[in-house]
Amino acid sequence: MQTTEIRLPLIDSIIPGKGLLRDAALVAGFALLVALFAQIAVKLPFTPVPITGQTLAVLLTGGALGANRGAASLALYMLVGMVGLPVFAPSLGEGTVFHVIFPWMGSADFVWQIASGGYIVGFIGAAWVVGRLAERGWDRSWRVLLALLAGNVVLYVPGLLWLGYWAVDNEWTSGASIIPDTLQWGLWPFVAGDLIKLYVASVALPGAWALVGRKER
Repeated sequence: MQTTEIRLPLIDSIIPGKGLLRDAALVAGFALLVALFAQIAVKLPFTPVPITGQTLAVLLTGGALGANRGAASLALYMLVGMVGLPVFAPSLGEGTVFHVIFPWMGSADFVWQIASGGYIVGFIGAAWVVGRLAERGWDRSWRVLLALLAGNVVLYVPGLLWLGYWAVDNEWTSGASIIPDTLQWGLWPFVAGDLIKLYVASVALPGAWALVGRKER
């Protein structure tokens, strides 16, 4: 029976070493990266979900750390926001359409209380999927785009399901129009930006492998 070879994630080639403290530092560091990218936000007037840089950071986290540490990093990110630290995307007020990191305007809340909470939960699964495929060498060739696309699909599933429930509960829509409204608020506005993020990540991961001299043979 043929088995699939498990390969070292990118971060272990860039920063060699082992140990629980090292892994904890990497998990925390990439959670901070996601928090930083969350502060790159664009407010759209017709949806409660902003456009942010989070997706790119999530995909890179999974690809760099691998499945378990990638998922742990996004779980930490979610938990930090739920205990009150402002790491989620900012709640942009009237007159503020675009925000880049500083001054820090991050938000914090329980994921089941915010419209984008499902996406934050989906980040965990997305990082795991991308990380698992990266551990099989997909991040070192053209297959990286398929891995990233799979991760993107995984994060949208809970994101859209929760957004639909949130919209009905907050009387943004009715049951009759819940599917088209949810797609209008939570999917269609983000397609173009996600394609750009997928491209950037698909170049960054194999490019990083080329720099450390460990491209797939």
